[in-house]
Amino acid sequence: MLFDAGAHGDGELTAAEKARRERKREQAGGVVAYVARADNSEVVFALGGELHVVRGGQTTPIATNGNAFDPRFEPGGARIMYASGSSLRVTNGTTDRLVLGTDEGGETVSWGTAEFVAAEEMGRTRGYWWSPGGGRVVACRVDTAPVEQWWISSPERPEVAPRPIRYPAAGTSNAEVQLWIVDVEGGPQRQLDWVRDEFEYLADVSWLEVDGTEVIRCTVQTRDQKTLVILDIDPDSGEATELQRVTDTQWVELQAGTPHQSDLGVVTIVDDGRRRLAIDGNTIDHGDYQVRNLIGVEAGAVLATVTTDGTDSVVARLAPGGEVDMVSEPGHFASAVAGGGTMALTTARPDGDTDYEIRWADGTTSIVDSHGGSPGFPCAPEFHFVAARALATALCLPANHDGSPLPVLLDPYGGPHAQRVLRQRNAFSTSQWFAEQGFAVVVVDGRGTPGRGPAFEREIWGDFATKVLDDQIDALTALAASRDELDLSRVGIRGWSFGGYLAALAVMRRPDVVHAAVSGAPVTDWALYDTHYTERYIGHPARHPDNYEKSSLISDAPTLSRPLMLIHGLADDNVVAAHTLKLSQALLEAGRPHEVLPLSGVTHMTPQAQVAENLLHLQRDFLMRALVDPNEGEIRS
Repeated sequence: MLFDAGAHGDGELTAAEKARRERKREQAGGVVAYVARADNSEVVFALGGELHVVRGGQTTPIATNGNAFDPRFEPGGARIMYASGSSLRVTNGTTDRLVLGTDEGGETVSWGTAEFVAAEEMGRTRGYWWSPGGGRVVACRVDTAPVEQWWISSPERPEVAPRPIRYPAAGTSNAEVQLWIVDVEGGPQRQLDWVRDEFEYLADVSWLEVDGTEVIRCTVQTRDQKTLVILDIDPDSGEATELQRVTDTQWVELQAGTPHQSDLGVVTIVDDGRRRLAIDGNTIDHGDYQVRNLIGVEAGAVLATVTTDGTDSVVARLAPGGEVDMVSEPGHFASAVAGGGTMALTTARPDGDTDYEIRWADGTTSIVDSHGGSPGFPCAPEFHFVAARALATALCLPANHDGSPLPVLLDPYGGPHAQRVLRQRNAFSTSQWFAEQGFAVVVVDGRGTPGRGPAFEREIWGDFATKVLDDQIDALTALAASRDELDLSRVGIRGWSFGGYLAALAVMRRPDVVHAAVSGAPVTDWALYDTHYTERYIGHPARHPDNYEKSSLISDAPTLSRPLMLIHGLADDNVVAAHTLKLSQALLEAGRPHEVLPLSGVTHMTPQAQVAENLLHLQRDFLMRALVDPNEGEIRS
């Protein structure tokens, strides 16, 4: 034990740290992120706005200006840089000073942090990078002045003023992002130009040394996301050199961990019919596997996770010649981090606990004990591939069920960038809990979800609704044809975020199949969601207004004929509560009965344990009332 966060406590999280955790969907407490030196001699982490350094087995608090997050060691030096509010600061452990920004902060300008769409949609959660030799950083300057100002209120606390946020809704202006070279002692030196007039989005940055020369490598995108460019910028002259350009008629997918500089060359993941590896732009054929994530390069091979059927994740070594060496077993969901010949491997199983092991460079293995809780009931989902498109589908039934018909609960996410049908038990804990309440729970990953390849994901372009909903209905119908446990006269659906959108969509557009819905934090009007996500899939609203109309739930309000519960956190700054309130208003104006459950002080994640638990009970009770009459056992229409 190097540091006991339980004994120390989280302290008061800063607003910036709360936002960072919200963007990363981090629900844990304590030490949730840390950074180590290359030789692991020191580790630094932030907790409750304070910095702590671990060295020699001892943990020491480091003096800062407060509100500290995202600390990073200076390569080859003793200093630590960190973000604090809207500024960047540096400390050597005894003295602390401002590098960029002001202690007071600005209303719209910040240094060294990621803007909203970068953190929420691009996977870039940081905004500064040390030079390989230390002494300088490249830092983002973000000005949110062009972005529309919205307000998040706390109706349960009328004495508190609403909180302003800058939210880049689809079709509106994004934050202005600049890159600057900064001397830690002397301040800003040069603004770098990646042709921002053409490439609005800065998706990734790294400062690295290639063949003895330092370069700043950037991945940038056009606003329509149909063109992605990887370029190197000379930190001294500012000259930019294009390395790779990728185009697509719909969108170019951002791939986490890429581009990756290695002895093999620049490693990327490309959409070449399948998700494949490429080295210096040359695609490698590794057979039928889809590449999920890049882990690193070691011993002349690329370490990555691949999937064999869209539901598993296998750690594998992929050789430049096309050979595949499986490190973990197919049929499970494995991930890893690796370096210096050592690998930390996590293997989640669909019918048991998750294993954690360290495979050391000398060939020995250590097992890491897990102290995580278990669901408290058997959880072993059945996996099926059903309907004409072989849709990945999971079925959860009550333990020891006798085979009699049960009301059905669809439990999807159903949208881009998230899968629900994964071969790991913990992905189904909530679904199995609903099964134990007396439901046959069906989880479907339809078109638009990852794991099945680029073509499967891109079929939803221009329309969030039609094919996404069709696949839920098709999979349900196909599965029920062979499973007597599924009573299609009693079908409910629940979901959160995109799943909440899908739930409300289903009960309004397919009331012949779906008889009740619980819709949590739904996007009801896509014009109110952010630029980078929304425009990627249905285009810019000024050029594709029809896509927004056919994907919206608002015009469907007069058609509602089944029970619908809407749930929304009033503190949500991702899918703001206006989505639910706007749909509720349309339903009321159309004379359509419905229920609305507002959650005071709750964000998009609902991390509060008591709130999350009680929400499950409320959803269960609503679905039971809506689907089954206790006396007659008939559907309420």
